[in-house]
Amino acid sequence: MKDKLYRTFVDATRNVFNLMLNISDISDHPAENLKCDDGIDIAVGIVGDLQGEVVYRFPVSTSLNMVNIMSGMQFEEVDAFVTSAISEIANIISGNVLTALSDNNMKCDILPPVQGNPDDNKEYEMKTSCCLSTSIGEIGLEIRLNLVS
Repeated sequence: MKDKLYRTFVDATRNVFNLMLNISDISDHPAENLKCDDGIDIAVGIVGDLQGEVVYRFPVSTSLNMVNIMSGMQFEEVDAFVTSAISEIANIISGNVLTALSDNNMKCDILPPVQGNPDDNKEYEMKTSCCLSTSIGEIGLEIRLNLVS
């Protein structure tokens, strides 16, 4: 199940980046420490058959590149607009993941994205992380979920 979730998140990210940013050269690799001190962490909660969250980590340069492509405007620093746009990308990716999982009879909903990485020491049955490399920078994903019976 953990491998299937990992692949579903990677595939959804790849699809959203291809559709919204016209970026198709995305590769993934496991990562142990995805801290981006100068980045934006967006956490999207998941409830239903799965409970937990996924944390998307966008370094500043990747964030600015993404928003520049999406808006057609040049941004030099992270502001409320950039953070909002990055949050929406995380939300869209998460929605695509849950749509894919619903094809396997998993019923889940997402909670609104929040900036930051909730640092609770909760135990998760399925915990994995990866780093996605693109032509505009890297993105980190940390998936932390429990299967609810």
